[in-house]
Amino acid sequence: MEGMRLLPLAGEAQPERSDAARNREALLAAAAELIDLGCVEQVTMDAVAQLAGVGKGTVFRRFESREGLMAALLDRSETAWQASILSGPPPLGPGAPPLERLHAFGHSRLEVALRHAALIRAAGHAGARAYAAVSFTAMHVRYLLGELGVHGDLGYLATALLAPLEVPILEQQVHLEHRSLDQLRTGWDDLVSRVVGC
Repeated sequence: MEGMRLLPLAGEAQPERSDAARNREALLAAAAELIDLGCVEQVTMDAVAQLAGVGKGTVFRRFESREGLMAALLDRSETAWQASILSGPPPLGPGAPPLERLHAFGHSRLEVALRHAALIRAAGHAGARAYAAVSFTAMHVRYLLGELGVHGDLGYLATALLAPLEVPILEQQVHLEHRSLDQLRTGWDDLVSRVVGC
């Protein structure tokens, strides 16, 4: 698990030319900066082009639509998050006991999901989580459950653990049930303890 490469988020794409990769990164950085300055809803293709110093047509050629741009930002975030699991500092990354890592995984995932909820909505269909991204999280949880000596259908148990970390469920708990982030973390820790049996 620790030595595996990052999974592609949208299938296996051909490697980009270095200049195309630089342009893509500049556009994504511009979009991320605009989100940091305001909110996702106010980010337009015109604003991204202006901040990146390119024509609007360049942004459309690269991402096809605003949804495509938002989906690319999600992919960028997901790739960075995967890297933190595979090679970042413990307890999210390697080096901590598996139970600590599983607790840290849930805390991190719910925080990332809530932080990017508006971005996920803005990405629309293009922002639907790629199979590779879903597979990565499920594989990591299965791996940690195995390290903890949990018995049973680890794939099904991993799916059950991951369900409360999905955006619709988290938003319902935060906005309708008025649960705090600390309560969500406590709920995750309790669920983990019950599944692991400790």
